Amino acid sequence: MVSRFEHPAGSYKKIFETCEELAEPLPATVTGRIPSFLKGSLLRLGPGLFEVGDEPFYHLFDGQALMHKFDFKNGQVTYYRKFVRTDAYVRAITEKRVVITEFGTFAYPDPCKNIFSRFFSYFKGVEVTDNCLVNVYPIGEDFYAVTETNYITKVNTDTLETLKKVDMCNYVNINGITAHPHIEKDGTVYNIGNCMGKGATLAYNIVRIPPTQKDKSDPIEKSKVVVQFPSAERFKPSYVHSFGMSDNYFVFVETPVKINLLKFLSAWSIRGSNYMDCFESNESQGTIFHVAKKDPGEYIDLKFKGAPIGMFHHINTYEDQGFIVVDLCSWKGFEFVYNYLWLANLRANWEEVKKAAMMAPQPEVRRYVIPLDVHKEEQGKNLVSLPYTTATAVMHADGMIWLEPEVLFSGPRQAFEFPQINYQRYGGKNYTYAYGLGLNHFIPDRICKLNVKTKETWVWQEPESYPSEPLFVQTPDGVDEDDGVLLTIVAAPGSQRPAYMLILNAKDLSEIARAEVECSIPVTFHGMYKQ
Repeated sequence: MVSRFEHPAGSYKKIFETCEELAEPLPATVTGRIPSFLKGSLLRLGPGLFEVGDEPFYHLFDGQALMHKFDFKNGQVTYYRKFVRTDAYVRAITEKRVVITEFGTFAYPDPCKNIFSRFFSYFKGVEVTDNCLVNVYPIGEDFYAVTETNYITKVNTDTLETLKKVDMCNYVNINGITAHPHIEKDGTVYNIGNCMGKGATLAYNIVRIPPTQKDKSDPIEKSKVVVQFPSAERFKPSYVHSFGMSDNYFVFVETPVKINLLKFLSAWSIRGSNYMDCFESNESQGTIFHVAKKDPGEYIDLKFKGAPIGMFHHINTYEDQGFIVVDLCSWKGFEFVYNYLWLANLRANWEEVKKAAMMAPQPEVRRYVIPLDVHKEEQGKNLVSLPYTTATAVMHADGMIWLEPEVLFSGPRQAFEFPQINYQRYGGKNYTYAYGLGLNHFIPDRICKLNVKTKETWVWQEPESYPSEPLFVQTPDGVDEDDGVLLTIVAAPGSQRPAYMLILNAKDLSEIARAEVECSIPVTFHGMYKQ
């Protein structure tokens, strides 16, 4: 799965450039044959505005949210995009400057204000961004563009119009909520966010949002906390990007990358800090694996621990013979990977990009196995008896169970990230295949498939082509786990048509079709296929 290409021409820089929204859908030029079962829309979110007036955004997660849509109809494809009308975007466009602080960009006070009003504006508290550039997912019959704060934005996925800003704090006890929920077949949504727990201590709540209501009321209004995980540090919650869920359990991986809450609340407004300034690493904590029963929600008070890792994306979590198997994309060590995702780093010349990535944590796809049936007398023994994995779990004298992973894939500065599976059929269940975006020194340049049982790999890659997260769509009458297609948006800056939507056979990553458009498309993060 290691990249076959270098990128000395630096054409990847184009995916980090501002583009304009479209007045109407563009017809795409199709090569190959669009599968007849594709009759819906590929929806994607990412940054599309990288500067406002003379003020640049500095971090990959700062650019203003742009929603993309490829529509499939009768073998033809159209492409459309529109900026999400968040408060952050509307105010920035109106005032021609950065108005709300983003992940790595501080919003300075209005220079037109006098010295006194500017001074007092520093003490109004943190104005949290609603820049929903990370993902889109359904709640009931509605769709929401999301980031990782308490704000989610309701959108019309047909017209891409922005409908409503929703503050999740009005419904449940959370400070922010991830962009990676788990969604059950009936539409029930589970998500996680940090919160203020008992005794003024930080904690993490799993939130349940029910499916579509018979009385057509908003499911968000019936959101409830299912279970709470404790925090290893009282005022420093870990950064949470996703969590694991099997049929009967939740798994939360508490990494050593911390948000210094006191710094966030106090120093922010005085020193002109941004979100990135509030992260720090606890070099001695390691990684803590928390487990809770799903229904009824009940925290399992066992201490599972491993060596320090950074972690953003779970691949899948399932139960087998009294164990929970947790597959995830990890970054070795305690350093925060986002430190390497400043736009200046990503837009650098190829040799500089490689040099910076050499200092970053090493990516690995890992499998951890958590034993559920634990007895004190089994100290010093490997508690994992599953025959197909080398992952271990050993109880120490203090009752802590130390987890060592099985490495499913590792390549030097070659990450398997933005993972996807056949979620409809195998989410939370024993599975075989994972699909991912291959990062070459943080530059996305290939689509990968991994057999998690045999470690066999497949790769799609073309020179000077920069794909996005591959989304799996099941063939309607498919029998095998990998009977389906992968949908990905590819930027090809040097081509006559500089971007296209690519359809790959999920079996072997061979090309089925592509739909090319005569406009560039910037980087996208996550999205969904809407039937």
